[in-house]
Amino acid sequence: MRYEFKPSFERSIKALTTTEKAEIKSACIAFLDLRTRLPIGIGLKHLDGDYWEIRKGLRYRILFRWRRDSIEFILGGDRDSIKDFLKNSR
Repeated sequence: MRYEFKPSFERSIKALTTTEKAEIKSACIAFLDLRTRLPIGIGLKHLDGDYWEIRKGLRYRILFRWRRDSIEFILGGDRDSIKDFLKNSR
């Protein structure tokens, strides 16, 4: 399966510390390894259409689009930033 970190994803995590960026990207990579179970503290939720969310603990969310043959990581942030993105994308 192909995956891509969109420029919007990179912009959304730009202000985070190096450690926080690494944690978010490692959550994305852990999700991509579908042969294993998701690590503790990571939740997966279907949002709308082909949009999904990975929850990394209580603070961070990762919005991605799951298509038949690819996954596009779109946004990393908190609950409100994900909600705003979905509201504005319609």
